[in-house]
Amino acid sequence: MTGSAEVISLGCRLNISESERMRAMLKGEDNLVVINSCAVTNEAVRQTRQAIRKARRARPDARLLVTGCAADIEREQIASMPEVDGLIANAAKLDARAWNVPAQGEHRIPTRTRAFIAVQNGCDHACTFCIIPQGRGQSRSLSIDEVLREVETHLELGAKEVVLTGVDVTSWGHDLASRPSLGALVGRVLDTFPEVKRLRMSSLDGIEIDEQLFDLFAIEERLMPHLHLSLQHGADLILKRMKRRHLRYDAVDLVSSLKARRQDLAVGADLIAGFPTETESHQAENLSIIRELDIVHGHIFPFSPREGTPAARMPQHDKSLIKQRAAELREAVSQVRQKWLQSLVGKPLEVLAEKDGTGYAPNFARVRLPQGTTAGQIVRITPTRSQEGLLE
Repeated sequence: MTGSAEVISLGCRLNISESERMRAMLKGEDNLVVINSCAVTNEAVRQTRQAIRKARRARPDARLLVTGCAADIEREQIASMPEVDGLIANAAKLDARAWNVPAQGEHRIPTRTRAFIAVQNGCDHACTFCIIPQGRGQSRSLSIDEVLREVETHLELGAKEVVLTGVDVTSWGHDLASRPSLGALVGRVLDTFPEVKRLRMSSLDGIEIDEQLFDLFAIEERLMPHLHLSLQHGADLILKRMKRRHLRYDAVDLVSSLKARRQDLAVGADLIAGFPTETESHQAENLSIIRELDIVHGHIFPFSPREGTPAARMPQHDKSLIKQRAAELREAVSQVRQKWLQSLVGKPLEVLAEKDGTGYAPNFARVRLPQGTTAGQIVRITPTRSQEGLLE
C-alpha cells in the first residue's frame, strides 16, 4: 500500500489544518519528511530546530524539507542546518508544484475526530510583539463556497466536530468583495449542514466579533460554548504598547454580555507575561483579569523578543522575572480552572472521544473516557470527580 510523506506539525491549529492537506497532497512520497514549522516565539524556533534534528536522526536517508513560518522568517538559519535538504515557502506549501509532485485532483484529507478548517490566513495588523505577518503575509479569506466545500469533504470523511481556524479568524471576509461578516459565514455553515452538531471557533479577536456571531454564541446550541480570546494582557497601558485594538473593558463587557445569555460559556485566553515595561501593577491587572473573566482555558506565553519587531527594541525584563510572572499567571488559571471543573462534577456531558482515551465536552473540558471507547464517538459522561485537570 502506498504511503505518504511524514509531516511533523508545530505551532498553531492553522498549521495542523495545513499539515493534513499536505499529507494528502504528498501521497506516495514515502521517503519524504516535512517539518511544518512555527516562529511565533524564540522558543518556537528552538523547538523547530529540535524537531528537525530529531526527524533526521529517526530518518537518516529521507529527504527532509522545511516549510511554515520559520522557513520564511528564519530562512538563513534553517537553511544552514546540515539536516535540512531544502525549504518550501510558507505561501507555497499547499501548491503541489512547489514540491515537484504531480497534482492529484481533489485531495481526500484523512480526517481526525475534529476537522480543522483554515478559513483565513495572514494578518493585516501590526502588534508590536508579533512576527507572524512576516511569515504569513496579508489577510486572505476563503470564499463562503470554498469553506462549505471544505466542510462537506470533512463530513464525508467522518468528522464529528468542525473547527474554524486561521491566523486572525475575525478578519475573515474583509478582503472579499461583499465584505461578509464572520457571523454570516458561521450561519451559512450551520444552515447548510444541519448534520453538523458541533461547530467550534478557534482564537478570536474579541473587538471584531460581529453582532451575528455574538447572537450565535448566545443562543445556538450547535456552536460550542467555548470562547477563546486573543486577549494578550489585562492592563490597558500594556495593551496600547502592544498595539492591540481593545482595552480591558472591551473584553470584560463582551464576556459578561455573553455569559448573561449563555451561562455555560467557558472562556479561554492568550496572555503574555513579562512584556517590556510591564510593572508589578500591570502584572496584578493581568492576574485579576483571569479571575474577572473566569478564564478556564489559559494559554500563557512568557514574553520572548523577536528580532524585527518593535517590542524587541523596548527595554527588556530579566528572563527570571518573566518566568516568575508566567508561573503566577499559570497558577491563577489553574485555580480558576480547578474550581470550574469541580462545578461540572455530577453533570452529564456530551463528550467527543479522541484516540488517547480522553475526549472533549462542548465547553472544551477534557474528560477521561471508559476503556475501549472508540475515537469519534460522542458519548454521554457524568463525571464523578476532577483529578489533575481531567474530569473522570
